[in-house]
Amino acid sequence: MSDKDPPLRGFTFLDFTQFYQGPYATMMLARAGADVIKIEPPGGESLRALAPKGKTGPYAFAALNSNKRAITLNLKSADGRALLCRLAQRADALIENYAPGVMNRLGVGWEVLRGVNPRLVYASASGFGLSGPDRDNLAMDFTIQAASGVMSLTGFADGPPLRTGGPYVDILGGAHLYAALMTALLQRERTGHGRLVEVAMVEAQFAILTTAIDQYFRTGEIPARTGNAFANYARAPYNVYPAKDGHVAMILVTEGQWQNLLRAMGRDDLKDDPRFIVNDARIAHYAETEALVTNWTTAHTRADIFAATSAYKIPCAPVRDIAEVMADPHMRARGMLEVAQHHDFGEVVLPNSPLRFHGTDPVPLRVSPRIGEHNEAVYREFLGLSATELTRLRESGTI
Repeated sequence: MSDKDPPLRGFTFLDFTQFYQGPYATMMLARAGADVIKIEPPGGESLRALAPKGKTGPYAFAALNSNKRAITLNLKSADGRALLCRLAQRADALIENYAPGVMNRLGVGWEVLRGVNPRLVYASASGFGLSGPDRDNLAMDFTIQAASGVMSLTGFADGPPLRTGGPYVDILGGAHLYAALMTALLQRERTGHGRLVEVAMVEAQFAILTTAIDQYFRTGEIPARTGNAFANYARAPYNVYPAKDGHVAMILVTEGQWQNLLRAMGRDDLKDDPRFIVNDARIAHYAETEALVTNWTTAHTRADIFAATSAYKIPCAPVRDIAEVMADPHMRARGMLEVAQHHDFGEVVLPNSPLRFHGTDPVPLRVSPRIGEHNEAVYREFLGLSATELTRLRESGTI
């Protein structure tokens, strides 16, 4: 292996994950050069069921399953479990995000597979973890946003708790799953022994609460929802402001930035105004501060606001919609967004992994696989199965 090879070339991962969290982690493994074998029931994993008519999966499936090989395997059959044990002998890790206990009930949990391959790393992702009183609670991104406390902070003071606009719990959980797996693999390379490693989605969210917890410890009060404003309205300006053609998000963290914003707005006359001179004063005159900024932003386009604030090094960004993000020249230039021909969608823009390994050859994009697309290749390559054996397994519903 040379320094230019992708960092995970030569590693093989068995991917039993579904929906968003696990597939995001394993997509990053695949885009780092690993051979990720997506193992699905003969009817396909659950996310495929959300596909438009005639498609093998929705866009989310295509985005989260690039560069994987796909096989089918029925773990409810004795032959299927035997095939998994044989595959595990050749693998570096198995990743799954079934409910706790499912793989054990099927007879292919950690204790069984470590006996088959002591070097195997077994990575499990779940909502609440493999132990504890909440272990068996049903968990989805939406419910974990609620149970983790994050939803209680999201929304406006006069409205109900809100979820985020996307499945951020799943994606953050997937990033933690990737980190947990790679940490266990590093230890395996040192000790020669695999281990069980797990990530609970509800625990992966805890760090997000730290600002709110700080407020709770200092005041003893439950933090209120503050919309787009800073927690407890403790900083100003800090909000989403209307522009002629949409909105911009702006945050000021230093007094120097406030003075620069006054210059950008052409309001140097307010630089010594006691209502605005320091953050505490601006908080005390919060409505006036917000009105001052809003009056300026509403008179300009997002591009003009961004240009003016950038010139004075003020943190500000236009609120972009999906079409604008997908066409973003910066992310395309960095290779984060790639145009590909997909068997379901035709020409489509797909995301790369956000991980960049400088000095290595890029891993070319391969679009998400069809159900069982690589059955013959994988079962022959790994297990030496003949065409006759594969036919028998298909006819019996094992693959």
